Amino acid sequence: MIEIRNISKSFGQKQVLKNISFAAEQGKTTLVIGESGHGKTVLMKCIVGLEEVDQGAIFYDTRNFSEMNTKQRKGIRKEMGMLFQGAALFDSLSAEENVAFPLSMFTDMSEEEKAERVNFCLKKVNLENANKLFPSELSGGMKKRVGIARAIALSPKYLFCDEPNSGLDPITSLVIDDLIKEITQELNITTIVNTHDMNSVMGIGDKVIFIYKGQKWWEGNSKDILHTDNKEVSAFVGTAKVLKELRK
Repeated sequence: MIEIRNISKSFGQKQVLKNISFAAEQGKTTLVIGESGHGKTVLMKCIVGLEEVDQGAIFYDTRNFSEMNTKQRKGIRKEMGMLFQGAALFDSLSAEENVAFPLSMFTDMSEEEKAERVNFCLKKVNLENANKLFPSELSGGMKKRVGIARAIALSPKYLFCDEPNSGLDPITSLVIDDLIKEITQELNITTIVNTHDMNSVMGIGDKVIFIYKGQKWWEGNSKDILHTDNKEVSAFVGTAKVLKELRK
């Protein structure tokens, strides 16, 4: 479980996050949604320690991440997996080398052990035969799947996904959503996803947090969001539906 307790964050005179609290549960997906510029990305950066909060605290299970020094945080960071918006693969490395990268950085595994783990992770995302392919040879969806394989290479307890469906067609987006949900449940991971995609919200949103003007404006699940009387949430859902129709 990850607990966000009353965190706020400002840059100069501009307050970006205001007293946000919520919990992301183990084995479930928590989706953070909202319009661009309202604080979602800063929130995720604070949760993983790329930005420091001005007040409040972030707990990984019972461990107060906010009070830890760099050395103490390193232990928790080894328990994190991250899927970046553009997959962020190393262009000069093959798929298997990309997945093996965190294993080389953070473990003392032998080459044989690393190869076994890499093959396990690639199989988990249905890319058994892609080991030797380079990013330039992969489709957008395949790159995201390699990114997921790399994110789970260290058997993380916590998984963070930043706009995992960005730039993907609707069918591939569903595949990525299903993979994230399946891995979260099967490996019992605490997963937080930043997204604009209402299909993701409806498909895998065990918990949904709506951020508006730097505040947690609404919290519920994928069923609740269709019936909320919160006008900002309703407007966001309605706009997402219209854009979906326009893109068909």
